[in-house]
Amino acid sequence: MTILVYLIPVALLLGGLGLSGFLWALRSGQYEDLDGAAERILIDRDERPER
Repeated sequence: MTILVYLIPVALLLGGLGLSGFLWALRSGQYEDLDGAAERILIDRDERPER
């Protein structure tokens, strides 16, 4: 039962870190262009120099 004294604050801390990371990603524009990444995979760019 005494282990809960340690586990509950650790769980709250990890949850808070996850939430703050998610909010940081929202504010920095990580989720602005959701279709761009899906369409970039279809573009054939051969950027290797020809020999």
